[in-house]
Amino acid sequence: MSKLLSWFRRGALARHLYLRIYLALLAAIAIAAIASAVATHLRYADRPQFSEARANTYADMVAEFLPPPEAPANEQQESLKRWRVVTRTDMSLYAANGELLAQVGRDMPVWQPDGNSGYVPGHPAVFALHLRDGRWLLVRHRLPRGPVLNIGVILAIIALVVGLGAYPVVRRLTRRLEALQTNVETFGSGQLSTRVPVDGNDEVARLAHSFNEAAGRIEDLVGSHKRLLANASHELRSPLARIRMAVALMEGAAPPAIATELNRNIAELDQLIDEILLASRLDANGHEAQAEDDVDLAGLAAEECARVDAALHAEPAAPVRGDARLLRRMVRNLLENAQRYGDASPVRVSVRMVRDQVRLDVCDRGPGVPEDERERIFQPFYRAAGASEAAGGVGLGLALVRQIARRHGGDVVCLANPDGGSCFRVSLPASASPDPAPSGAGPR
Repeated sequence: MSKLLSWFRRGALARHLYLRIYLALLAAIAIAAIASAVATHLRYADRPQFSEARANTYADMVAEFLPPPEAPANEQQESLKRWRVVTRTDMSLYAANGELLAQVGRDMPVWQPDGNSGYVPGHPAVFALHLRDGRWLLVRHRLPRGPVLNIGVILAIIALVVGLGAYPVVRRLTRRLEALQTNVETFGSGQLSTRVPVDGNDEVARLAHSFNEAAGRIEDLVGSHKRLLANASHELRSPLARIRMAVALMEGAAPPAIATELNRNIAELDQLIDEILLASRLDANGHEAQAEDDVDLAGLAAEECARVDAALHAEPAAPVRGDARLLRRMVRNLLENAQRYGDASPVRVSVRMVRDQVRLDVCDRGPGVPEDERERIFQPFYRAAGASEAAGGVGLGLALVRQIARRHGGDVVCLANPDGGSCFRVSLPASASPDPAPSGAGPR
């Protein structure tokens, strides 16, 4: 028998979670039924047990105190009232044909004479005594009262026992599901190396195993795609260099317009390759920034604004922990985007502290970005409606800005400029350095 139970635990119960839940439910119902039976037994254990001889003896004693059957109804009623003062019980007196002759106390249940003394079915506290003259006396037995017999306490104990028995099964299940959910969310955030611990051999364990296999295949597929993209972009450098050299050699022979267009196309292709390589490196290194230095974002923005003659307003701000080269690339891409699509309007940049974040705003007064496209412009290779290819953008600049911002624990959004145009706002967590370093740059 023990071997059979052991096999069952290792076999069906180990493989099927629904069996464990079902058996836990059956066990809870069984516990509730047993507890109810015990409570009922305790409730009525002390009631008198009547044999036929004892019932006849009681019937003879009662007949001595009751008036005869032919006595007036008021006389029989007064007799029951005197008995109630002594016994403090509820009583009803019936004729042999079931007619109610007298009653004291609470109403009795509906009852029909059946010829035998005993407890009324369905009402274990009511006893029917058959008198020798044919009459019936119904008496409601006064049951003992106490905290152990209180039905509310009994139900509370049953609920407690069932709850304590079901909690370990339910909690173990939910804990594994919570772990699975956490790991799936981590995987969905971009950490493709995430795997779920496989515990047991039931449906949840098989789901975790299936997820791990699918995650492994996805990671391999994405990795191979990134490597292919990075290698292809790198290999394009060589033919691009040869094309640039050829254009330089034929610069005097070709018409100026054609040479200018070729140089513009080469610059655009060079920028595209550079941004694809950078995006591939960012993807390959994960989403979290490698904390390298405390970077003064205001000072870095001042240098980039001076390069493109943009106006800067910088307030004292804490440094940002991260990669200075990536943060410089982020600021440069925002400035180039504002110049490219701002219709030659002045570009204004501001850096300030907002609670525990360093906020960078780059604003222009161009045509702006429609509200329904302000999120889509951060997608790789997406061009806003009306954007011209002649402007020179390749559709990766803003995507890289968002990648770099999120890599450093922040984000970027596109907002409407109150003065017309667009504002790109980058929010980055400030470094834990206790003393914010002033940038030393003021309005330009």
